[in-house]
Amino acid sequence: MWIRHPGVTLTGAGAGRTVLAPGEGGPVGVPRLHDAGDDVVSGVTVHGEGVADVRVEKLSVRGFSGAGIYAHTVSGVTVHEVTAEDNAVWGVYLRESSGCAVTGCRASGSQYGGVALSFCPRSGALLDGNETFANAFGIFVDNSSGARVVRNSCHGNAIGVLLLNQVYEGEPEGGVRDCLVAGNDLYGNDLAAGVEPDGLGAAGPPISGVGLALIGTHRVSVVDNHIHDNHPSGESVMGAGFVMGSSKEWGGDDALDNHVLWNRITGNSPLDHQLGTDLARQVFAGNVADKGEPPGLTAAEGWGPR
Repeated sequence: MWIRHPGVTLTGAGAGRTVLAPGEGGPVGVPRLHDAGDDVVSGVTVHGEGVADVRVEKLSVRGFSGAGIYAHTVSGVTVHEVTAEDNAVWGVYLRESSGCAVTGCRASGSQYGGVALSFCPRSGALLDGNETFANAFGIFVDNSSGARVVRNSCHGNAIGVLLLNQVYEGEPEGGVRDCLVAGNDLYGNDLAAGVEPDGLGAAGPPISGVGLALIGTHRVSVVDNHIHDNHPSGESVMGAGFVMGSSKEWGGDDALDNHVLWNRITGNSPLDHQLGTDLARQVFAGNVADKGEPPGLTAAEGWGPR
């Protein structure tokens, strides 16, 4: 289905009652889906000149070779109470768009992200109250700024929430700035991604057992999240439930001027936190964690035992 006019509302009778499943072919003239071949088909595509104020709600989209919901260069798209199941590449994928919201959705079984925001430099996006599981990335904020990632439950992915500043050849300018990650429950993320050529997150490095990662981010606030019981099942370039690090190696930047406040980070392996960044350029306060890198951080430095 291709929505190419503004002001459209697509409403089902409820997830599991209204189900969109693959037919034959797909729309012609839609931008190629990132990390996918030219022949993939998405369930609902929102794209076109002047497309704005579109709402997709109360339905399931299942088994497509591309994304369940795919929005490109639009504004004001809301995806609400949608279940995106077993869509091969992405669950809900919003790219180069602004003012979008994904709320109350369930996204599972995608090779890359369950819910993803990609190359939205002034996104103003709201990702609120979603459940993501069995994806490479539960929620992926990819070179997008001004997003609010709040009150989501991400479990059984390779990584629960990833904010990544990375420059790709032929892609728009990167950067992740001025985002809020608050009140999320990130647990049991134990799948492995980036190992098999055709497996989960095949385009990226190996990742497993991570709840939340900030890679090359600027001015991101991480507040009152519960990051617990994340354990790797395979090789991983990240080694903790909560990770901060640089993306300079991939054309990004160091993690700078982030605020990490009042988070509970416990029961993860091999570490609760891994802070591969200049600690003097961050603000830490009131975080609870048992073991981390660098070791020996104190409550006065913003890290205390439970």
